[in-house]
Amino acid sequence: MMDRLKRTQEVACQQVLVEDNSVFSIQWSLFPDSLAAGMTPELLAQRYLEYIRSCTWSIIRPTLCENGLEFRLLNSRLSLITFLPSAREEGALLFRICGGLLVQPRQCHRGELRFDVTAVAEGTRVSLQLSDYCPLLLGSSTPTLFRHWLYRLTQAAIHQLVTVRFLVLLYRDLAGLTSPVKVVNVRVREGRPI
Repeated sequence: MMDRLKRTQEVACQQVLVEDNSVFSIQWSLFPDSLAAGMTPELLAQRYLEYIRSCTWSIIRPTLCENGLEFRLLNSRLSLITFLPSAREEGALLFRICGGLLVQPRQCHRGELRFDVTAVAEGTRVSLQLSDYCPLLLGSSTPTLFRHWLYRLTQAAIHQLVTVRFLVLLYRDLAGLTSPVKVVNVRVREGRPI
């Protein structure tokens, strides 16, 4: 088992603007079954939300409330992204976007954050997916080249960095050792890279 854990951890990534100019972003990593034993989408989501709070030094505070989940700014009631209460779908845990400062006002009813833990032939695939998200930085469904690059160099880059780092740290925490990491670009959906 030790040899299997020492191999390079690969984190697969794709971030694109799909045809309607909403964001599709997915990151996943394969974990040996022995490491992922007991991992559920609920546990994955819980660990991710704790990680968001710690990696942002509590600037972003994921807060579960009666109406769902809010990514609040500091100790205020300002929500950067607001989600409906979690729902189970096809074995995954979903948080559907319903508002927030970082969401285009006319697109608050779109988008979801999905946590998935799936058994595959090679082990257990642990994935996080953001889809149909319409970020405020893009401005509209027809973003200018400037807004596209602004989003790409800021919010998209931060999201990918945070999510990849989360998967790496989760693997290290479960394995109890450090493995080399390789980020691999994958193609799940058609779209313009961001």
